[in-house]
Amino acid sequence: MKALVWQGVNRVGIETVPDPEILQPTDAIIKVTSTAICGSDLHLLDGYVPSMVHGDILGHEFMGEVVEVGSEVKNIKVGDRVVVPFPISCGHCWYCQQGLTSLCDNSNPNFKLAETMWGYSPAGIYGYSHITGGYAGGQAQYARTVFADSNLFKVPDHLTDDQVLFLTDILPTGYMAAENCNITPGDTVAVFGAGPVGQFTIRSAFLLGAEQVIAIDRFPERLDMARQAGAITLNYEKEDVFEKLKMLTGGRGPDSVVDAVGMEAHGTGLMGVADAVKQTTRVLETERPHALRAAIMACRKGGTVSVAGVYGGLGDKIPLGSLMNKALTMHTGQTHVHRYLDRLLKHIENGDIDPSVIITHRMPLDEAPQAYKLFKHKHENCIKCVLDPWADHSTHTQDTSGEKSEPVQQ
Repeated sequence: MKALVWQGVNRVGIETVPDPEILQPTDAIIKVTSTAICGSDLHLLDGYVPSMVHGDILGHEFMGEVVEVGSEVKNIKVGDRVVVPFPISCGHCWYCQQGLTSLCDNSNPNFKLAETMWGYSPAGIYGYSHITGGYAGGQAQYARTVFADSNLFKVPDHLTDDQVLFLTDILPTGYMAAENCNITPGDTVAVFGAGPVGQFTIRSAFLLGAEQVIAIDRFPERLDMARQAGAITLNYEKEDVFEKLKMLTGGRGPDSVVDAVGMEAHGTGLMGVADAVKQTTRVLETERPHALRAAIMACRKGGTVSVAGVYGGLGDKIPLGSLMNKALTMHTGQTHVHRYLDRLLKHIENGDIDPSVIITHRMPLDEAPQAYKLFKHKHENCIKCVLDPWADHSTHTQDTSGEKSEPVQQ
């Protein structure tokens, strides 16, 4: 089969790899019908997540049709149409029973490596380095899924792939980011980062009762999309965000602030330059926590900081004094996707939210390296790209030279 594989820092390519096989009786094989590039895939591309190996199949946002099941799979059958949550849940450990599925105790075979980094291991994750299990991802024509009864979520045929694909990650991630804000009627929520997760955070905050949502970014197309969802928008390259947030909240500050950016935040001024330089060493600092710093500083006293952006190591100059002296509450975590699937599916069916609105580009899997380039550099106003593993030609008119492997330059 064809798959998109990591070939080194800033290099991905399409390769022919062996078809996946059932390895455990609880496995299932799916034929991937839609897969997408996530912002956190760029952390792998850029080499900021350790333990990647040449040939690792990328992708943790994918769905498709079940084509084979193991002998112990009871709830899933061949022909089922399913989405695949990115964190892998065994369904039985204490964490999974508490609905904390991204913290599963049994799905990361490389837990010792994760414990060295973080003290305890989170769940395994598809297509996201060997530190989270080394599982092959879903930017491929077929994928092996594990603990199938706990991890494959059946979706109705009357909904399109575009409507349900993002149940795998970014829609629940945005929803959990908003839920972690503990929104009460009349609240103001500020969201740093208006990429795909930020867009769903904005929409989820309104669903959960926020009166005012403020989106902070620098790309006009992202800010336009946020305005279409009802948000007030601020361009941090053109405005003093801290002062604007105070002005929009009567001097008090937002009740909650979301960091929907993570480890590769674009910083301004000397601090932004310092972060970028230190991060390139992979030793002095592994993150660029500009958005996290801003979120902590901007949040009102007694408010909540919700961190949806991915961090993996060490960040410098975190304003702990602000966090403590303002009595802030901070909520973080990889998303417990399984917890949200039923309620979000109902929201989609009821028309409360249309996940497909964030899709700006569709390309065949063969052109995934070009898609990564578009997404990384925000070319052609790219916000979200969906890949078709079975398309035999492209309707995309830009950068379609057919090159199968090329560096995605900084």
